[in-house]
Formats: sequence, C-alpha cells, structure tokens
Amino acid sequence: MSGRLDRLRAEMAARGLDAMLVSSPENRRYVSGFTGTSANVLVTVDRALVITDFRYTQQAKAQCAGFEVVQQQASHGGAFLELLAELVQSLGVKAVGFEQDYLTYGEVERYRTLEKTVPGFTWVPVSGVVERLRIVKDEAEIAILEEAARIADEAFEHVLGVLRPGLTEREVALELEIQMRKRGASGAAFDTIVASGWRSAMPHGVASDKVLEMGDLVTMDFGALYQGYCSDLTRTVVIGKANPRQREIYERVLEAQRLALAAVRPGITGRELDAVARDALARHGLAEAFGHSLGHGIGLAIHEDPRISKTGEDVLEPGMVITIEPGVYLPEWGGVRIEEDVVVTPNGGRVLTHSAKDTLIEV
Repeated sequence: MSGRLDRLRAEMAARGLDAMLVSSPENRRYVSGFTGTSANVLVTVDRALVITDFRYTQQAKAQCAGFEVVQQQASHGGAFLELLAELVQSLGVKAVGFEQDYLTYGEVERYRTLEKTVPGFTWVPVSGVVERLRIVKDEAEIAILEEAARIADEAFEHVLGVLRPGLTEREVALELEIQMRKRGASGAAFDTIVASGWRSAMPHGVASDKVLEMGDLVTMDFGALYQGYCSDLTRTVVIGKANPRQREIYERVLEAQRLALAAVRPGITGRELDAVARDALARHGLAEAFGHSLGHGIGLAIHEDPRISKTGEDVLEPGMVITIEPGVYLPEWGGVRIEEDVVVTPNGGRVLTHSAKDTLIEV
C-alpha cells in the first residue's frame, strides 16, 4: 500500500492538509487493505494509523501492513472522537481533511467539537481525493476485475440452461447469485436486475415476482463481488422464438455497443464516447429510447469514475476500467441492453466479459 499512501500524501500536500481521515469503506480498503466494517484511517505526512475497536484489531494487524493499529475503547462514535482528539494533539496535526461526500451531517457536527477542544485544530471538507486515486487500476486490481468478470460470464452461461416459461424473475436472479457464489464470489455486486416482457423497458427493473412467458425479452444485469471488486454484465435474451421487431432492436443496440467498444482509447472523453453509441441509435430514430449514460467506471464500487455520459469530461487513461452498456427501452413493449466491462489499454480497449451476444439468444 506504500505507493497508494505516497500518492495520497501528494494530494494532501497539494491541498495544504496535515492529515487525512478516511472513513468510507471502499476508500479505507483501498488505502489500508482493511476489509472489516468498522474503522477509520488517519494518514499524516509520516504516519498511517487504522483506528478500530476490539472486534477488529487482530484483523487490522493482519491486513494493514505498514499501518499502526490503534484500539478505541468502544465501538460508538463518542469513543472514536475522544481518541481522535488525543491523536491529533499527540501527532501535532492542525488541518485535517475529511470525506464530505461520505459523512452524514450529524457526524460532521459531532466532529466539529474537536475544533472547540483542540487548540488550532480545523476540519477541512474535501471531495474525491481517494476516489481520484482509485480511477486508474494497477495490474493486480485488473486481474481481480477480470476474475470477477469470468465469474459473471459463467453464471450467465449456466442460467441459459435454466431459463424457461413459468420461472419468476426472482428465481432467475437467485440462480445467478447462487452460481456466482459457487464460482468464488463473496456475493452480488449490486441488486440483480431481471426484467422480462414489458418490464424490460425499465432500465433498473430489479427482479420481481413476474413470471417469464413465451415471447418475453429478458434483460439480466448482474455482477460478482470478488475480493472487494465488482463486475457488471448485462445480456438480453428472448423466451422462445424472437419476432422481427425484437431482432431489429437487438441489432441496433449491438451495433451501437460495437461502435463504442471500437472507440475506446486513451485520450477520448466520456462525453465523446457516449456520443458514439448515442449517435448510432439516433440514426435509427432510437436516441430518445436511450435515456441513461453509456457507462461508468467499476472497481471497489459498482459505480465510480470515470463517467461515460453526455456530461462526462474525464479523459480516458490506460488502466481505467469502464462499462459500455447502450440500451433501448420502449414502454409497454420492452427493452434491450447489452453491457461489457472494458479495461482501457495504450492501444484501445480490452473487453473483460465474454458472454455470447452476437445474435439475440433464444431460450
């Protein structure tokens, strides 16, 4: 984690911070390696501390190489603040950054008491400091993401042999999640989406009790959580024989995705990449039916930077891992979405997900 600490300290110096308090689970894990559910990380120019209670001290010592593990006397917030007051005084830090996008208003108000009790101490709200460090993945992270993608691919392949009329969307979602766990996932990366028939026109139609019927389009959007990292895969299939309109819409979405995948490269912005797919659908009169962004970054969180959207100004760099997921949604008719996970390389994009998609699959 030393390289990550060095980059964090450089960001702190640029903002005039003596220390940074990292509280969000994903950022805490990225900086320290700690995977437990209750801890704070305090980084100064020459010290790095994990502050937790008795339940997690042994875990922190095992996971957080190079960090000092400091035990607070109880798990409640008051005990943490008492200890933090002692630490900032003993460490001699004055300007301490905190994650303004993660802490609640109530937590910030409680934290403000330190400014009244510690002479010269001040909290500095900061946004996106660790998140920006996470945006470019190293080789180890990419290998984990590739494994998470493989798990999702295999779960989809299995479910193709299970889908049939009479199953509910919830049953399909459960089967996907069971299969991902059997293949090494610690869980689902997010609430599994299974949307069939008219419900497939709902981009985030989380699995319901609706029964799959002959002729239904079925959109499945799911991912594996593996070693803390998320995959994100979407495929749309049809129960029984596809009709011409279903095939047409599927081909339009597939064309838009292929054009966008071919356009992935360092130097392109998220906005420019989004436009590639959006313009392709517009040529067929389907731009208004594509109402969400083309994609997003994935990593320790299922949605993170860079944003691949109409307003996404992030410039793609090698090591970023993104989704490419165009869709068309027609109310009362249904919808189609196809999604891949892609790592940006110096020469373009390398697709991590490999589930079948070349034609609309009939099951």
